[in-house]
Amino acid sequence: MNRVAALWPFPPEPLVLADDEVHVWCASLSLPPSRLRGLWPALSQDEQIRAARFYARRDRERYIVAHGLLRTILGLYLKMRPEQIGFCYGPCGKPALCAEQSGTLLRFNISKSHGLSLFAFTRGRGIGVDLERIRPQPADERTAERFFSPREVAVLRRLPKEAQAEAFFNCWTRKEAYIKAKGAGLSLPLDQFEVSLTPGEPAALLSAKWDPQEAARWSLRALTPASGYAAALAVEGHSWRLRCWRWPEFPIPGIPGETEA
Repeated sequence: MNRVAALWPFPPEPLVLADDEVHVWCASLSLPPSRLRGLWPALSQDEQIRAARFYARRDRERYIVAHGLLRTILGLYLKMRPEQIGFCYGPCGKPALCAEQSGTLLRFNISKSHGLSLFAFTRGRGIGVDLERIRPQPADERTAERFFSPREVAVLRRLPKEAQAEAFFNCWTRKEAYIKAKGAGLSLPLDQFEVSLTPGEPAALLSAKWDPQEAARWSLRALTPASGYAAALAVEGHSWRLRCWRWPEFPIPGIPGETEA
């Protein structure tokens, strides 16, 4: 087994999510038509209606795969059929299990970008995950000045030009993962808290303007699900273990390993 397969292996059977674990799954959103048809019945009626509204075929198919796989993986943890799983939504739109399934304390989050998706699961902890393809265009000073704190902008400017795109998306994904874990959405401005961003530096929530103790309540972890992508995981608390899985239909060459934080 090569290093990639060792870091993102197939999940074990039976699949068990311990109270002190966080599981992250990586999956391709490109599946053969037969598998796509197989995921369609797993979606709720509302999800099927939303999928049908996508004009572009690729966008429609990626939506079906992402939401079908989310339900499929949740079904493995809950030992339920995917179509039986019900969702409710927080004030900012974050999904959660409906009341009759919430007693499991299972919490989850999903992110997708350019054909890849990450699914994160834990029990009884706030959790958020974000995935972005690294591209140079958005990594400019005007975008950073609009969304990042002055100190984050200063760190970004001091880096060599060739490192700035990676640093920009390190910052962006860590911020997004954190606000998704909080369930705050756009109601929490990105410049009101600070994260680490220098390539090679451990992922961390450094400070939050509204509470000096907030940074101590959260863990951030950098992930590298594929070459050319940046990703981050935000989890409430610190006493947990990360385990990474790949969906069986995701080929090994697309998944390098996790970056330790």
